[in-house]
Parts: sequence; C-alpha cells; structure tokens
Amino acid sequence: MERLSLDISDVWLARKRIASLIKKTPLVKSTELSRCAGCPVYLKMETQHEIHAFKVRGAANKILSLNQKERARGVTTFSTGNHGMAVAWVASRLGIPAVICVSRRVPAAKTEAIQRLGGRLHIHGESQDEAEAECVRLEREEGLTVISPFDDPWVIAGQGTIGLELLEDLPELGSVIIPLSGGGLLSGIGLAVKTNRPTSRIIGVSMEGPAVMHYSLKKGKTLVMPERTTLADSLLGGLGTDNRYTFHMVGDLADQTLLVSEREIAEGIAFMLNHHRTVVEGAAATTIAAILSRKFKPDPQPVVLILSGANLDPSTLFQAVRMAANHTKDPV
Repeated sequence: MERLSLDISDVWLARKRIASLIKKTPLVKSTELSRCAGCPVYLKMETQHEIHAFKVRGAANKILSLNQKERARGVTTFSTGNHGMAVAWVASRLGIPAVICVSRRVPAAKTEAIQRLGGRLHIHGESQDEAEAECVRLEREEGLTVISPFDDPWVIAGQGTIGLELLEDLPELGSVIIPLSGGGLLSGIGLAVKTNRPTSRIIGVSMEGPAVMHYSLKKGKTLVMPERTTLADSLLGGLGTDNRYTFHMVGDLADQTLLVSEREIAEGIAFMLNHHRTVVEGAAATTIAAILSRKFKPDPQPVVLILSGANLDPSTLFQAVRMAANHTKDPV
C-alpha cells in the first residue's frame, strides 16, 4: 500500500536497505570555488557511483522494497537518462527484467548505457511526459511495476541518504545547492538536512527555459511546459501527471530556487574540467554556475554543491567548452 507521508525514519531505513549496493561518495573541498564564494565550498561527488549519477540511490531503495511477485513481473520507468540507467543497473544486479522508456531527446550516450546495463529500451515521443505515458501503458498491459524517477516516497528517501552523509562529514554545513527538476533529489536531501539542522539553507538550481518546478512553485500549482534543448538535459521533464510528493516537499523545504543560463552552465562544465580535471554533465554544472555567476549569495558557513552526474555526451562536452571559451576568461 502506498504511504501518504514521509519522514526522516524512512531515510534511515533507506540507508540500511541500499547499503549492499550503494557506497558512500566523497565530499571534496574546492579551493578555487571557496575563493570565488568567500566561504568554504565542498563538492559532493555523486559522479562516483558505478552509473556516475545519484539516481542509483533512489532506484535501489524502491526496487529493493518490492515483493517477490512484483520482482518476477519486472519493472519499468520513464527517464531523461540517468534514472533509466539506475533502474537498469539495479534490476540487472537483482535479476529483475526492466523496460526503460525515454523520449527522442535523451542523448545517445545515455540510451546506449541503458542498453549496456541490461535495460530493454523503449523510445517514445518528444518529451518525458510522453515517455511516462508509454510507461503507464506497460504497467497496465504487462503488469510491470513503475519505478518513478522522483515522485515516490521510496525514491525520495533513497536520495535523502546523501543528506545523512553530508551531516556526517560536514555537521556545520550552512547551505546545500542542488540541481532541481522533478524535485526528488532536493526533497530527500532537504528532508534529511532540515530535520537535523533546521538553520541550513536548501537551494534549488535549474536551467533557464523549461524549469518546470521553479515556475510551478511561483504559480502555486503544477505546470506543463514544452521541453527544449539544453546542456542540462537531465533536468528536462515535467512534474508527473499526478504529483503527490515532490511539488509540496520542494515548496516546504527549498529556501530559494535559482535559474542559470546555458552560457553559465557551459562555464560550470569548463570550470570543473579546468580546475578539478573532472567531467560533469550540465545538470551538475548548474550548481557550479550558481557560484561562478554569483547568483547564490553565500554566508560564512560552508556550502555544499551536489554534483549529481557525469554522463555527458562527448559532443555536448565539446560544445560546452567552446561556448565557455568564446565568452570570457575563467570567472575565477
């Protein structure tokens, strides 16, 4: 039976449940970003999971919660890429069939990875909402269990395990800057952090354009917006046809939401490559952009940036580096 509430005990249970599959990721101080921000800045390296993205936490918690009959029937999901990879990887490890529904906008690097990880790929439509419709059809006609990318208590609790790790490694943290799309990541981290350290600030950052959660919060209701090409392709997609959790949780937990431009995202990607010799995808680079653009106003307390993923198509990496190089010198 679906639960209608979520609290910190769910996050602790998720941590125990996923421990056999998911390892703690490093928290690394960035000297360059600390100098730019005027306060200590740390990077939470969610890029270091086996699928190079945080999504594996929530997928693991949800799939491990299924009973044997549900596992035998198989699972399905809709995704902009990383969640599909996560479901495919976890399902493969547990011997569960998985069908991954994506739109035609999902980069080839991610669709190819989904297939390598053992997922059966369904490409359907031009948006995540259309991919979701295909996923619902598979649930109805084939009896597969849908593993939501974000609006599910088990998925949210799984992502919240990041917040527990942050509090262990940096109990004095002041702010956490989090890529924001459907809101599962911010909801989980926000729940874990705010429950234990209510004075901490939770900041969501999205790309300019189809930032559905950002504009939905401003309107006070969930909106539907057309997707368009962006360097932060992992942040594309709507809030689901019947959002039950993340819209309200993000509204309660986020102290601020910010938007960054495509140029600023490109500069974030280039910055990580230049200063940390690390490839991050556009969604992760939005957090770097929030610091470099100075749209985030820090205080003296430490700031953590969630580097959500590293699944960047090589052509997109080249495009971002060229875009950044053609604009200005390194902001730092």
